[in-house]
Amino acid sequence: MLQPEQTVDASTIRQRASRIGFWAAILTAVCAAAAFLLASTYAPARSGPFCMVELQESVEVCVTYPFTDVAEFVPMEYLWMYPALLLALAFVVLTISIHYTTDADRKIFSQIALSFATISAAAHSINYFIQLAVVQPSLLKGELDALVLWSQYNGHGIFIALEDLGYWTMGIAFLFIAFALARQKGLVRVIRIILIVSGVIATGGLIVLALIFGSDLEYIYEVLSIVVDWFTLIGVGVLLSLFFRRAAKES
Repeated sequence: MLQPEQTVDASTIRQRASRIGFWAAILTAVCAAAAFLLASTYAPARSGPFCMVELQESVEVCVTYPFTDVAEFVPMEYLWMYPALLLALAFVVLTISIHYTTDADRKIFSQIALSFATISAAAHSINYFIQLAVVQPSLLKGELDALVLWSQYNGHGIFIALEDLGYWTMGIAFLFIAFALARQKGLVRVIRIILIVSGVIATGGLIVLALIFGSDLEYIYEVLSIVVDWFTLIGVGVLLSLFFRRAAKES
């Protein structure tokens, strides 16, 4: 026999969202820190404008088109993509938690933020999963046909394009999350300021750099957006964990 539908009051919803948001914020900060640490340690610039030609046992470390002689760099230079993939998914959960703890009159902003966070996660999930599940084994097995467009070393390739899209839309999500948070003093104000500043840099940076470099943009914006977005998620992730813990107690 069907039971009558039970309603859940706003306080219970906010408390549940705060508990989930606390762990999502912690996971987001940890994943962002891990991705940055691994990328800065094991994934040097081997092509494009930031690659410095050096000699290691008489072999140039900068790779050039068609970017297929890179099997020796598997899996070390792909390790950072594992936490980056998890980061993209955690950011969606974090944004959902923010949406359900936002005041009713500001939910339009958190809903827009969630939409852009979802677009960002979709771009990164597809991008990183293809690198890990397709490109890595193909390089190791010598199956190199059609890999040039998917190579992370190709500044004009699909990988960089999807990263640009993912981190650009993440920057837009930052702005709308900031708008969704109530204008308060203290912790929330600090979170808002960080999100607005980083959101402006991440979104406006693509436009400015594209106008400056044009077809030579390559991965210049990608590096900027990664640094801005990852450091923002490390800092804001920690601050949001405090925000959610406080919200859970007040609910």
